[in-house]
Amino acid sequence: MKKIFSFLITGMITLSLSACGTGYSKTTFKTTEQNDPATTKIPSEPRSSSNESTNTQSAKETSLIVYFSWSGNTELVAQEIQTQTGADIFEIVPAVPYSDDYNTVVDLAQKEQKENARPEIENTIKNLDQYDTVYVGYPNWWGDMPMILYTFFDTYDLSNKTILPFCTSGGSGLSNTISEISSLEPNATVVNGLHIEDSHLNTIADNVKTWLAEKEE
Repeated sequence: MKKIFSFLITGMITLSLSACGTGYSKTTFKTTEQNDPATTKIPSEPRSSSNESTNTQSAKETSLIVYFSWSGNTELVAQEIQTQTGADIFEIVPAVPYSDDYNTVVDLAQKEQKENARPEIENTIKNLDQYDTVYVGYPNWWGDMPMILYTFFDTYDLSNKTILPFCTSGGSGLSNTISEISSLEPNATVVNGLHIEDSHLNTIADNVKTWLAEKEE
């Protein structure tokens, strides 16, 4: 009996450890998969907001937020605009990803400017015609928009639309990007843009709210 009892106890412990091991491995795999950019699906069409809009349904359906963000700061502003307007949102994704290294990106950004480059965009907007208002967001690189924004404006005709630019930087402001967008889209209405310094990201909600209110006046 003692041998049988010892055998049963050993079997139960083994099964218990096996179950814990399986659960741990599964949890770890899921966490890694969610955080791995290689597994993130990039939408080919704008994503609709799941939040309740503070504006009308018709305004939501005719507004689109387009943005490019390297550090994530411009993305934060884009998301806040979506929260407050309910607009659809579309991220400009480079076909060739930029390096995660700051100095490497700084050098490449300057090189792209000097060469008047047009970095390829991986995803596309298939239903741009349905939008009357387009918010366009970008970081300020070397006193200008990243060159991938020029690719965007070369690719899409925003004639007869209202463009609302927004920008993040360490302190360079909007520079000449508003006039540059106006020259790239001469048949669009380009309004004064929003700039948020990287050190003021904690005030994004208030800044966006004030900016949007000014546009309605």
